[in-house]
Amino acid sequence: MKIPGIVATALLLLASPIALAGQVDINTADAETISAELKGVGLAKAKAIVEYRKKHGPFRSADDLSLVKGIGERTVELNRSDIKVSGQKK
Repeated sequence: MKIPGIVATALLLLASPIALAGQVDINTADAETISAELKGVGLAKAKAIVEYRKKHGPFRSADDLSLVKGIGERTVELNRSDIKVSGQKK
């Protein structure tokens, strides 16, 4: 039987959404992009991130995301490899 091949294909298909996630710059991305790229961050939380950034200025590190209401340290850790922080574009 070709069970190992089927299992390998199934694992690739299951893992592909994770592989498609890319880095997102939390200082320049819009709410839709943030919610699409970060795990556990829906549109409402992504909008809160953008609003916090507008009010307080650019984030200096990924850890600063935990200052946003509704974003905990667990969410930051889960997404750390996908969070990019750069200077705010003017």
